[in-house]
Amino acid sequence: MSTDQRGLSLIELLVFIVVVGIAVTGVLSVYSLNARTSADPMVRKQALAIAESLLEEVLAKPYTYCDPDDANVETASSPAGCATTPEAMGPEAGETRYSNLTPFDNVNDYSGFPTMVGIVDLNGNAVPGLGAYTVTVQVQPAGAFNGIPAGETLLVTVTVNGPGNQGVSLSGYRTRYAPNL
Repeated sequence: MSTDQRGLSLIELLVFIVVVGIAVTGVLSVYSLNARTSADPMVRKQALAIAESLLEEVLAKPYTYCDPDDANVETASSPAGCATTPEAMGPEAGETRYSNLTPFDNVNDYSGFPTMVGIVDLNGNAVPGLGAYTVTVQVQPAGAFNGIPAGETLLVTVTVNGPGNQGVSLSGYRTRYAPNL
């Protein structure tokens, strides 16, 4: 054998394999960590979408002195001006979020809304893929707000919790509509 021939000895080859193996293991562990945590933004984004949707649903309802079915709903400037049913915190008898016959018809009807386990649409149907989320809605009177007297504004807070303890809470204000006030 001549001295010009070069190659790797068995020991050099084994050291090379060990070094490359350690490097690949390090790179793959970082990749694995990123792959596992990349789902978290999706859960948070879904929770945010659920919270936005329900907050929009609640704030789109009227907030008046009288129940929207009352004949004087558009003209009452206080609860005394209602023909039959002044609004109060909580739903009127028989009203639910899921009813087509007597749905919630006022913002304050959502006060006391039970925790929703699994997302349910307005018809009471479970939304596929959202069974691991829970939602709470809190409606409470706000104090004087931006020049509006106390008692004329509600603070609505929607809190959504999803898988992996991902949570989102959104709040919005709804002022009373009383055209004669």
